[in-house]
Amino acid sequence: MRLKTFFILHFFILSLWAQERIVSLSPSITEIVYALGKGEELVATSAYSLHPKEAQSLPIIGGYESPSLEKILSHSPTLVLGQSYNTQPLEKLEKFHIKTLVLKLKTLEDIKKSITHLGSVLGAEAEAKQLLTNITNAITNASKSQKQHSVMIVYGLKEDLRNGIYIAGHNIFFEDIITACGNTNAYTSNAAEQPVLSYENVIALNPDQIIILHSHATEPNVDVTKALESWYSLPTNAAKNNKISIVDEAYLHIPSHRVALTATRLCKEMND
Repeated sequence: MRLKTFFILHFFILSLWAQERIVSLSPSITEIVYALGKGEELVATSAYSLHPKEAQSLPIIGGYESPSLEKILSHSPTLVLGQSYNTQPLEKLEKFHIKTLVLKLKTLEDIKKSITHLGSVLGAEAEAKQLLTNITNAITNASKSQKQHSVMIVYGLKEDLRNGIYIAGHNIFFEDIITACGNTNAYTSNAAEQPVLSYENVIALNPDQIIILHSHATEPNVDVTKALESWYSLPTNAAKNNKISIVDEAYLHIPSHRVALTATRLCKEMND
């Protein structure tokens, strides 16, 4: 009986050590880890990791662009997952002999490759494959434009358009979705991935459609009626054809497996 108890205890200890202790440095990565069925291995995450709900109970190690090295180390991680903007803290962690992994999550292809890679690292290949299938199916089945038109995707809703307008540029999953929906990105310059425009720039680009990504949770004080009036005051094809709209969904800005939902939602908005 004692020998049997010893082996059971030994197996239990080995099982504990077999599990990773993961710290995620971004909400997107946190979502992917949970979607791969490895949420129980997360011991801490960055601020604004709100999905799934279980993530909200995890300890916070700081903002996703300014994590605290001390807080990360306090959770004794075996694996720290970050994105390209986390290079500096990840390099410091390697000096403590902690395994790190940088995931690229800019384009649709980046997201799919990162899901595959992380699935392999965490022993969740089947789950990763299913997530990729979901993304592919969402794009394949999303509504497509009968007549191609130019689309501008704007980050955030403002009443005053004189202080800079942030839009989706190139080499980002929003542009991939615009293309997948059968349309073109209204932003044609190669100057920046996520440019900031003046309202004069918007008029010059003259988009056929403007989609504004708004979150009431983070922008609760914006007067939506006044903001739309400002946009419709600009002489653009979008205003002329009544093709300026607001989309408020929590997942839109998150480059995770939920990009499948984003593709479905934005394609519908473009082609209704």
